[in-house]
Amino acid sequence: MANGKRQKKKRSPLSEAMRLELREHRSSFLVYVILRALVVVMMILQLLNRNYENVFLCGLTLLLLIIPSFVQVTFRVELPTTLEIIILLFIFAAEILGEISEFYLVFPFWDTVLHTLNGFLAAAIGLSLVDLLNRSEKIIFHLSPLFTAIVAFCFSMTIGVVWEFFEFGMDMAFGLDMQKDTIIHAIHSVTLDPAGKNIPYAIQGITQTAVNGVDMGIGGYLDIGLIDTMQDLLVNFIGAFVFSVIGFFYVKNQGKKSVADRFVPHRKGQEADYLRIAREEEAEEGKQDGD
Repeated sequence: MANGKRQKKKRSPLSEAMRLELREHRSSFLVYVILRALVVVMMILQLLNRNYENVFLCGLTLLLLIIPSFVQVTFRVELPTTLEIIILLFIFAAEILGEISEFYLVFPFWDTVLHTLNGFLAAAIGLSLVDLLNRSEKIIFHLSPLFTAIVAFCFSMTIGVVWEFFEFGMDMAFGLDMQKDTIIHAIHSVTLDPAGKNIPYAIQGITQTAVNGVDMGIGGYLDIGLIDTMQDLLVNFIGAFVFSVIGFFYVKNQGKKSVADRFVPHRKGQEADYLRIAREEEAEEGKQDGD
């Protein structure tokens, strides 16, 4: 029954659970707040410069920054603090520093570092998926440490390949340059063989390239994305392989402390299932209001 007083707007169970999840770990919450503030400042600057594409990237980054908490709440898994902080920094480094601040151009190694880290983290997530199934009492599923490590490695490589598909698709559909070009000084191609045979014809020492009679001034020949794609997959392979080795010993020595504990998500306990707690509190408040 209305009493004339303005009632405070209640949060939905999901938003309340997200709020509790964000504040659960002080260190990751502090990193989240700092990065979010930096993104907002960057968004304002880009808006003032009327660079609306970068404004969109900032908005996308703000959305991505809450994904770790959203995943933890909805799937009832706990991301180790170290893993969560690295994911937050990875998002900021890729979108704000890499794209908007052009670190990909200023620091040639920037993309390589991120792809290596992506391979490592994706392998950790892949291993955790199998590990959660191995520990489940409801599902009859068990893989040996070796096969668990192999699945983690394959999961990471699949993520890397799908991302390269995405880059290629965006370049083809929208004329972007996500697959960065590489300047090379030699080419080997059967297409250029004068005899039309399946024999690579080599051109060495290329120092300039002209298109339609205009010198491009790049000091060599331009490889359109292939070398960049293969380098990305190679460093993804390295990151995935390194964690798969760590993951093998993590599963084999289950119960013992390992460096992998900082990267492998695990199932939440009942006391940390904030979505369940928020729903129960909402149901209790509903009963009290009904009374």
